[in-house]
Amino acid sequence: MSKASRKAVILLSGGLDSATVAAIARDDGFELYALTVAYGQRHQLELDAAARVAETMGIARHVVQPVDLRAIGGSALTADIDVPKSANVASISEGIPITYVPARNTIFLSLALAFAEAIDSTDIFIGVNAVDYSGYPDCRPAFISAFERLANLATKAGAEGNSFTIHSPLIERSKSEIIQIGLRLGVDYGLTHSCYDPTPERLACGRCDSCLLRKKGFADAGVVDPVGYVT
Repeated sequence: MSKASRKAVILLSGGLDSATVAAIARDDGFELYALTVAYGQRHQLELDAAARVAETMGIARHVVQPVDLRAIGGSALTADIDVPKSANVASISEGIPITYVPARNTIFLSLALAFAEAIDSTDIFIGVNAVDYSGYPDCRPAFISAFERLANLATKAGAEGNSFTIHSPLIERSKSEIIQIGLRLGVDYGLTHSCYDPTPERLACGRCDSCLLRKKGFADAGVVDPVGYVT
């Protein structure tokens, strides 16, 4: 089977990284099937951004799967806990931040695996990054490798010799490199959303970890970030 005829499942959050990963998979000739997880995140803007990105990427099918993690809590993104703010990237606290959602990428990849097996796909793309990131343990290369092994042990497709591949093409890229790749592939970053704590006017706060890393990435790339921030 040629690569041009292969299906791929993209974990699409509506953020900068997942939009870039979708563009990479499209450029590689895959037919794109997107999965967005409505996990009880703090705001609707993330889901709106995922819908915008899916529309522009020519996604064959976009599934929005509700899995409400607010019942579990344990994160500033799913519970009534303040999102940490910092003045700049250098002042971001060390260690795993309170914005870490327990087992989020394990849950997301499990859903993507089920989706992929159901549509006879063995390729899953995820936009994790272990360079310019907030220190989440489920963004590391060791986690991706371990989940790929699990995928091939735990599925009918894997048992029958149809091996899954978890693609994480951004995992060792800086944020500025990711932005440059996306721009070459035609990603409209004005459609994306990264902020953990946007204002009621839908402006990015500019001070959460995600905003700071995004702003630094655009600055390092020498490109103006097209999203609106609180002034």
